[in-house]
Amino acid sequence: MTGDAWQKQKEALGGFIRAQRNLASLSLRQLSEMTDVSNAYLSQIERGLHEPSIRVLRSVAEALGIAPETLLEQAGLLDEDDDAVPPTSTEDAIKADPILTDDEKAALLSVYRSYTAGRK
Repeated sequence: MTGDAWQKQKEALGGFIRAQRNLASLSLRQLSEMTDVSNAYLSQIERGLHEPSIRVLRSVAEALGIAPETLLEQAGLLDEDDDAVPPTSTEDAIKADPILTDDEKAALLSVYRSYTAGRK
């Protein structure tokens, strides 16, 4: 991957993390506390200025309630077409759907959670 392509990949990953954080209604500070990663570093990741380690990606994924594979895919470390890594839950599938807007994802998650509340 060329330098320019890699920069675009980092920016896309950062934008995805920011969107998921906003979808989870978390501030950078809250995500920082949940991941034990500084909020300054998380901000730099969201802006595409740093390439996070796998440890950081896993920690962020866990805090956001998404499969680590989803972030690894967004980081370009897994192929998007890899059928061996399907979403691990309905919520992961909704969060990872590229067609839906953040507002649509939030609405679907709210409806889904209302139907499944108390069943887990």
